[in-house]
Amino acid sequence: MSFHSDFQISRRRFLRRVTAATAATGLPMWFVQRELALAAEPLKTVASPNSRPRVALIGSGGMGTGDARNASRHGDIVAVCDVDKNRTERAADRLAKADKKPEQMHDFRKLLERDDIDAVINGTPDHWHSLINIGAAKAKKDIYSEKPLTLTIDEGKQVVKAVRDNQVILQTGTQQRSSVRFRLACELVRNKRIGDLKEVTVWLPAGVRGGPFESKPVPDGLNWDYWLGQAPFNEYVTERCHTTFRNWYDYSGGTMTDWGAHHMDIGYWAIGLVAPVRVSSKPLMQPIPGGYDAISEYEVRFEYANGVIFNVKTTTDDSPFGAVINPEGQRNGIRFEGSNGWIWVNRSEIKASDNELLRKPLADDAERLYVSNDHMGNFFECMASRKDPICPVEVGHRSASVCHLGTTSLRTGKSLTWDPEKEIFTGEHAEEANRHLAREMRKPYDYSFVA
Repeated sequence: MSFHSDFQISRRRFLRRVTAATAATGLPMWFVQRELALAAEPLKTVASPNSRPRVALIGSGGMGTGDARNASRHGDIVAVCDVDKNRTERAADRLAKADKKPEQMHDFRKLLERDDIDAVINGTPDHWHSLINIGAAKAKKDIYSEKPLTLTIDEGKQVVKAVRDNQVILQTGTQQRSSVRFRLACELVRNKRIGDLKEVTVWLPAGVRGGPFESKPVPDGLNWDYWLGQAPFNEYVTERCHTTFRNWYDYSGGTMTDWGAHHMDIGYWAIGLVAPVRVSSKPLMQPIPGGYDAISEYEVRFEYANGVIFNVKTTTDDSPFGAVINPEGQRNGIRFEGSNGWIWVNRSEIKASDNELLRKPLADDAERLYVSNDHMGNFFECMASRKDPICPVEVGHRSASVCHLGTTSLRTGKSLTWDPEKEIFTGEHAEEANRHLAREMRKPYDYSFVA
């Protein structure tokens, strides 16, 4: 099947989906009609030399395997790679087609040497994203990378350079940009439907607290040293590996870079500025000594040069520290407040202080945002056209940077000033904060690992 016919099928599915969504989610009819018209337009794709691109999965946990199954609508999964042989075997079984399994590998560098792979899906833990993306770019492979794009802001600069120097396509897995609901909210905000934007508030589910934890024997099949990679060496602890790695700053940034990477990206999209200029924070719950060290409950406040305030707050049912369910009664979502009203949006709904704010069509000359209704499909379409996807490398870097600014304030306990152009902290506490822009990489897992 060709790229073109693949995407026609995807569009037919979208037509059915968006029509049903009109009544179910409150999308205004004018917006749905515009989406239908866009979906009916001929595809502007470039013929691919291969009708089915060959794709490899690196990092074969649940999210990576899910991404690969999604990608298999458009390409053939020819290899899976993981430092845990148990996960590789399980992913190969799940991704098998007609009893043909993808080849199993355990060193991504060997995988990147192969000429029969056109693209990779990077579903590894956060602390491995950058080195794998840089290595894939140098190997001239297109990349679908899970979010957050990087572990640090300095890594983001390195990934941007590698992707652009090698002219590969990179799609960041912040798939909410391919949701009609979030795009509608951002277009309305950008076009001042709620007046001048004053404040954005993102609510995120609180993280978890736990510990202290005890070290255990490394499970059979897991290369623990390779899994740790650039992070400091620690004895194997079950809670440090797989899934719960997000609760440790060695490997991730807690909920700030997990759920936050999605909702904060949408706030960043709506505001339209590259970065805030100030950040301050308040931890609401301290980690348990010897346990997860990522702060689980917090409030963070960003200030933008145009005066917009961007708040991030965690939500929980039972915290005694004031982090509670947000005003819409939901565990997560985004509220945009302007001089003429507010808009609330999350993955299940969009609503406003006055329904007319949604019902009234935007003018024909209104600012329009990039249209994608299938995040993985958009990646494959851009592999063919060689145009940027909806979440290209610069967007992934800058979106993740906002999250990293928040975690830096939380970890230092300081209010900080940020220079968006130079990408450094300035003023009071700058020296301490700038030490968080990069982290020391444990050898041999530094940039030379993918040189």
